[in-house]
Amino acid sequence: MTLPFDVTPYRATHPKEMRRIIREGEWTHPTSGLCHCHVQANMIVLPKDWAYDFLVFAQRNPKPCPILDVTEPGDWEARLIAPGSDVRTDIPKYRVWKDGELIDEPSDVVKYWRDDLVAFLLGCSFSFEGALLEAGIPIRHIDMNRNVPMYVTNIQNKPAGRLSGPMVVSMRPVRHDQVPKAVLSTGRFPAVHGSPVHIGDPAAIGIKDVNKPDFGDPVEIREGETPVFWACGVTPQAVVMNVKPPFAITHAPGYMFIGDPKDVDYAVSGTLPPPFFLLW
Repeated sequence: MTLPFDVTPYRATHPKEMRRIIREGEWTHPTSGLCHCHVQANMIVLPKDWAYDFLVFAQRNPKPCPILDVTEPGDWEARLIAPGSDVRTDIPKYRVWKDGELIDEPSDVVKYWRDDLVAFLLGCSFSFEGALLEAGIPIRHIDMNRNVPMYVTNIQNKPAGRLSGPMVVSMRPVRHDQVPKAVLSTGRFPAVHGSPVHIGDPAAIGIKDVNKPDFGDPVEIREGETPVFWACGVTPQAVVMNVKPPFAITHAPGYMFIGDPKDVDYAVSGTLPPPFFLLW
């Protein structure tokens, strides 16, 4: 379980300053709640000869893999969402994979970087948490000073080239009467996962025990609340474990890259989320 941490001193910190703080090792915790109202991103880095496969995979699976930025081969700057950044050092914790096996969880990946690597920055649900809070919907993992709970599901993504695997979801408990508001609030942000993919019974999407997440920390689900599940940018890590590419780098679940744009920059007005079923 993640050790307790307090994001309060950094809620209003500018992303550029927060990236410096992370780069210098002054923040080593999950990033939910940091830099309020600024976009956060998942990351997967693959060799150039696997990059096109992932680009197509993301295009076919925009819910879990909405692309915000892509680097040139060998380049470590996220030029679109964070000019001057370094994706090798600006995330609190990384994961390094070889043949689908996790081999390291370092605080930077400078020693692993290669000239053929391409980084994909993907929208993160932390980016719509500000909208949930503004709608009066509390975020339990923030209140508990924990990482968000995440689960591998039985929902299969559409394959592309050599890439295939299950969808990963994040979960936030929501009061029954606030569920419609949560759906509408997050549905405005399709570039950061948008509306939920499932509401209610975890078993219906293959989750055996909602109190034992595959990634992150468990959170309390109180009486009168239902678990709400959103597509999650940890999905590429489930794909890596499934297809075992020779090399990959990702963020550690919950430890995100923080970009300069505001969450509202990715909001879509005047649209409703797709139909969904309430399963409680």
